[in-house]
Amino acid sequence: MKLRKSGRTLLATAASLGLGLGLTSCSPSNTVDFVYVTASKANPGQISIYKVDSESGALTQIQDSPVPSGGRNPVSAITSPDGKYLYVINKDDNNIVQFTIGTDGKLYPQQTCNTPGSEPVSLAINASETLLYVVDFFSPTTPGGPVYSPANPGPGALVVYPVDKTSGNIGGSGCTPVQQTFVDANNVTQTATYVPIGFSPTGVAALANGNSVFISAQDGLPSATNTLGVVDAFNVDGSGVLSAITTYPTGTAPSAIAADPTNRFLYVTDSRQNQMVIYTILSTGVLNASQNPPLKTDTFPVSVTVDPRGFYVYVANYNSADVTAYAINQSTGSPSAIAGATSFATGAGPSCVIVEPGLGRFVYTANFIDNTVTGLELNPNTGALTTNQNSPYLAAGQPTCAAAIPHGNHSTQATSPVAGS
Repeated sequence: MKLRKSGRTLLATAASLGLGLGLTSCSPSNTVDFVYVTASKANPGQISIYKVDSESGALTQIQDSPVPSGGRNPVSAITSPDGKYLYVINKDDNNIVQFTIGTDGKLYPQQTCNTPGSEPVSLAINASETLLYVVDFFSPTTPGGPVYSPANPGPGALVVYPVDKTSGNIGGSGCTPVQQTFVDANNVTQTATYVPIGFSPTGVAALANGNSVFISAQDGLPSATNTLGVVDAFNVDGSGVLSAITTYPTGTAPSAIAADPTNRFLYVTDSRQNQMVIYTILSTGVLNASQNPPLKTDTFPVSVTVDPRGFYVYVANYNSADVTAYAINQSTGSPSAIAGATSFATGAGPSCVIVEPGLGRFVYTANFIDNTVTGLELNPNTGALTTNQNSPYLAAGQPTCAAAIPHGNHSTQATSPVAGS
């Protein structure tokens, strides 16, 4: 399947997904997680809600599922670390919708915030649940400045919102982002509700320690002939103020980004070269490229996630309809293909991959083309995957992204869903 650049970019938008701790429930004891899958075909978009069987990993939609996403074309979702809230961005309405999650997994919309720029594509939340990061595909229009659009491309924007841990509200009642200071392209210091990032951004990863945030973008320079992808790196203080570290060249079409749970390694997929680039993260937030060459994936990788223990990396490959699995060298962070089979079949067009947080034993992909969710069981000793009972599972039309919360006290993990439409 061949996609135009704009379609590839939207299908390859990635976010760093924080999954939570400690949800108590009166649901049946064999429910280990609730999984939320966004879908973009309907207007407004939809969210399918599933409970996860702790023995088989089988998904069962709960009563009243699917529910509206609160806008058109939901492309990314994330749960709060405490498992109480779900945040969904709707690209075509430029908004973020906050949902409260009931003890039965049901969703209750609470707040809708518009982003400063346009076409939000990815989001992440820090582990302390105090800062929400949102990536807009286009920066806001400044007075007298250009209006960015697909016909007139411009830089993306990184927006940071404070989060109220008690209510889950974004930026207080006024949806107000943190004010940022940066030096613009004309070497003029600006203060705004965002910082500019590379052209055609695709994903964001926030470190579990809260110190740094990284954004992948497919066009690092405003040049029609540019083929250089980038990772923009920022340090962040406790109030959400960003300070730029630097910009790193990264392949030609970075499509997804994820950090391991120990804050030591960063993984970036490249959908044009069918590869994964690996970095070591220093305590200062500086990235060191791996001494090993990029690792081969299957065709058109668009999503990457690290399992909760930090032992394995999984990549969803859109065109080859599979997930490739890698073991992480705990000293260097370099992945290598697991023993035996290294790719595992999914439904058509997997746009997102996550590992459930309750036990870290089940992997799910949202499959954009055939409107399904594939379930796979993770062997914790080898990283190999086997198909779950009754997989694939039906989803709403054109599923784009997935998020999950644990039922009970379990480990925290970070994942990077990919949104597509």
